[in-house]
Amino acid sequence: MSNRKQTGPPEPSNDPGDSRAIRDWYQDLGIDEYYRRHGKQYQNPHLPWIQALIERNHTRLDLSHCLDFCCGRGEVSKILLQLDYRQIIGCDPYTQSLYQQQTGLDCLAWSFEDLLQGKLTGNYSCIISSFALHLCPRDQLAPLVWQLFNCTSQLVIVTPHKRPELEQIEGIELSFTDHVLTQRGKRIRLKVYHPLTPPK
Repeated sequence: MSNRKQTGPPEPSNDPGDSRAIRDWYQDLGIDEYYRRHGKQYQNPHLPWIQALIERNHTRLDLSHCLDFCCGRGEVSKILLQLDYRQIIGCDPYTQSLYQQQTGLDCLAWSFEDLLQGKLTGNYSCIISSFALHLCPRDQLAPLVWQLFNCTSQLVIVTPHKRPELEQIEGIELSFTDHVLTQRGKRIRLKVYHPLTPPK
């Protein structure tokens, strides 16, 4: 097993997205308002470990036609482009234009609420959501995830928490999981799920 699982890449020297500071912003403004105001400036300080997880596991995923859900500035999409995957589309209501500028890829503008209304359509080999679904309110998580599974049979979650634990939702199974540890001992997880009944 790679040494990155024990130690991870070098710790970022600047931490504009410090998790405690972000939680404070969320509490003061709410998640939606935070990203409306600061989405274009926010950069995930955990990017080196996200990249390590994707690079280590990409051959186990079907990335032939990928949706980068809650794509932000396109960090995950850029990793996939570096790995020579080309059929990628983003989705983020707050950073749509920035994503397009940063990646040259198309981007949808659907939010959690839009998905709950059934606005996401299409058929994707894989949907990746990095550092996002743990923010979904618990009472909305199951219906939101099933909207995603209406469009894919493989959902990849990258998260700094145990949440979301989609295996607790009836009809969803955990395919496999992996993790890396940052130098501060924080566990960053990659969790891959599939529905027990494939999407129509």
